[in-house]
Amino acid sequence: MHKEVETYQRQGFGQTLEMKPPFGLLIVDFVNSFADPQQFGGGNIPQAIERTRSLLAHARQQGWPVAHSRIVFADDDADRNIFGMKVPGMVTLKEDLPGSAIVPQLAPANGELVVRKTVPSAFFGTSLAPWLTQHGVQTLLVAGAVTSGCVRASVVDAMSWGFRPLVVSDCVGDRALGPHEANLFDMAQKYAAVMPLDEAMQVVGQR
Repeated sequence: MHKEVETYQRQGFGQTLEMKPPFGLLIVDFVNSFADPQQFGGGNIPQAIERTRSLLAHARQQGWPVAHSRIVFADDDADRNIFGMKVPGMVTLKEDLPGSAIVPQLAPANGELVVRKTVPSAFFGTSLAPWLTQHGVQTLLVAGAVTSGCVRASVVDAMSWGFRPLVVSDCVGDRALGPHEANLFDMAQKYAAVMPLDEAMQVVGQR
């Protein structure tokens, strides 16, 4: 990897991204089905969920805007799309089924936004971007699952909408560690700041 890192550095990737307040938190798809290795889970997702409990508690203590996302398809599959064709099991995630519910330890509180989506990004076709703008968010901390899929897609869209993404590396998880690590590296080079929770808390605390 050393030679590859040198290539990125030589080409100007991986610049420092200043973390400007106000801060917000987005928790992507930490739902029961992604916590279950028999469905869509596995890898380091359970540890990421546990770590996110501390992040969410801090966000609430600080009064940050907090948003959550869920994958929810229509009961009659009328909105089945290309994502559902590539991963047919996703279409089984319905509004009232336990698999699509946010895990109990991260259950949304009153005033926290919950967006429902049928594609990887929490921004695409949802009210998330205007809601964050309305709340004045400049830097968006991101937790959730999976790192290589819905987290990455949401981070790219957050950056595209003009938010400064901060991916909290031990609060995101994937069913396989290879894609998790590769995508953390890639997001750090192109789209976001990437750091573990303890470092992130230090950085935002200084702001």
